Amino acid sequence: MKQRIITAIIAGAFFLAIIIVGGWPFTILVFALATIAISELLKMKQMKLASPIGLLSLVLMGILLVPQSYLQWLHLDRLEIFVLLIIVLLALTVLTKNRFTFDHAGFIILASVYIGFGFHFFMYTRFLEQGLSLIFFILVLVWATDSGAYFAGRKFGKNKLWPDISPNKTIEGAIGGVLLAFVVGFIYTLFVPLFSSIIIMLLFITVVSVTGQIGDLVESALKRHYAVKDSGQVLPGHGGILDRFDSLIFVMPILYLLNLI
Repeated sequence: MKQRIITAIIAGAFFLAIIIVGGWPFTILVFALATIAISELLKMKQMKLASPIGLLSLVLMGILLVPQSYLQWLHLDRLEIFVLLIIVLLALTVLTKNRFTFDHAGFIILASVYIGFGFHFFMYTRFLEQGLSLIFFILVLVWATDSGAYFAGRKFGKNKLWPDISPNKTIEGAIGGVLLAFVVGFIYTLFVPLFSSIIIMLLFITVVSVTGQIGDLVESALKRHYAVKDSGQVLPGHGGILDRFDSLIFVMPILYLLNLI
């Protein structure tokens, strides 16, 4: 527990400081986090980042991660490049005589979308007009949901939420997470007004809290499928980058698709 607390304080302070600074330091940090996250996924699949396929995975993820403006020199839309690389992956199943299989190709494509778009919209939001306040609001909601779910689950938890995926999570804990997110979110917006109406604010909080918990379950399902306890060991006492950012990178694309960011 002591190690967990020390890691949380040091890593949390560094992370928040870079978010505040913004600019290139923030961009570099996001790229580093995304690179570690994709390497953790590849490791679950027993694939190495330092390999031709691993590097191709990194390129696929990077294409979705970077803003379109970074790729203007290619005179191609990034989705066009992404589709071209998918064709390359499919061709590799033939060229390698199925040593690299359709299953591998599908895993790499989905992993690239999961990590690339998740961190892309995190970076996109930071550079909006009210980006800093909005990013902090989302982080506060995610952390409040996690905390509320943990303490409510320990105190009141009786009914399992999804035992086949995450046996320790309870329905009572999930509800407690949402309720604490509403309380904390309401207090935050009293000091930092972000929304034109209370309806939009309530919708925003609901989406972040509920989909954040779904994102956590998605990563739990991945780890259970590949029989690993943590996605990595980069954060002592906390596991890997995916373990810490699973909710956030699931939330960000959904907020964008719902036109909430």
